[in-house]
Amino acid sequence: MPDNDLNIKIHVIIVSENFQKADFAAGCFWHVEEAFRHLTGVVSTAVGYEGGHTQGPNYKEVCTDKTGHAETVQVTYDPAKISYEDLLNVFWSHHDPTTPNRQGPDFGTQYRSIIFYHNKEQEAVARASKNKLQESGKFKKPIVTEIVPASKFWRAEEYHQQYLEKNNLKSCGI
Repeated sequence: MPDNDLNIKIHVIIVSENFQKADFAAGCFWHVEEAFRHLTGVVSTAVGYEGGHTQGPNYKEVCTDKTGHAETVQVTYDPAKISYEDLLNVFWSHHDPTTPNRQGPDFGTQYRSIIFYHNKEQEAVARASKNKLQESGKFKKPIVTEIVPASKFWRAEEYHQQYLEKNNLKSCGI
């Protein structure tokens, strides 16, 4: 077949040393991923498990509430286009940070609210953001969101990645 008859579509992801990661747990990761995926400056998202004590967890294991992992979204972003503070604002606005181990109908430690920071700057910005939100009076109950160092992120099974889009859903019902 001659070269001019080939119709090849190539997807290229430009890797930059300036891209950063931000990891957020805020209940069901399908909903949280969708909140971040379309933001200008977000390069990619992945759903997975973080903060637990078992190696290589899968969805079935995490749902037993025995692995210690939280359903987490890892956001790769370009800080020249979107700030970490802007990502935190999206995080805070897409779940109830006052409910321990619960979001909507989902309950268990895998649904707890956590900010996993990757460096001291993220930690400082996350703590300041949480304090500002708590002092704002928006929530009558205390914010229970954990702010902890990022640990091993275990990517979830492929069928969970961009689940809402793959299944033509607007939300997961929460």
